[in-house]
Amino acid sequence: MNVSAEAAIKPEIPNLIHQAKDAWVALDGDALAQLFTLDGELIVPGQKWQGQAKIREAVSRLGQQSKEIKIDIQRIIISGDQAVVEWHYEETEKATNHHTSTDDAIVIDFQDGRISRWREYFDTETPSD
Repeated sequence: MNVSAEAAIKPEIPNLIHQAKDAWVALDGDALAQLFTLDGELIVPGQKWQGQAKIREAVSRLGQQSKEIKIDIQRIIISGDQAVVEWHYEETEKATNHHTSTDDAIVIDFQDGRISRWREYFDTETPSD
């Protein structure tokens, strides 16, 4: 994992990213929502949730459908109050045991030590190494 030199200036940013990763792996909607500003946005292709309550609900719904979440952070680039994260995400659907694997780029905005906007761009087509 590479972290830009600017991360030393704002150590809370990589810490928040790692806390978010841990919350996703645990499918802990409460832990993830607490990392966001009160009106923070979580955006994935085709869906958008705004506010801690909506983010908490979305992750809780995912937790009812998925298990065995694995995330490998491959790169973090930080500039000011923004970061780009590249990670590899894997999950298994509870009902069918179908395993999916996704490469994901995430653009994150920070405000007052919290996430104000989290936007994901999935790649489910390119084979992983």
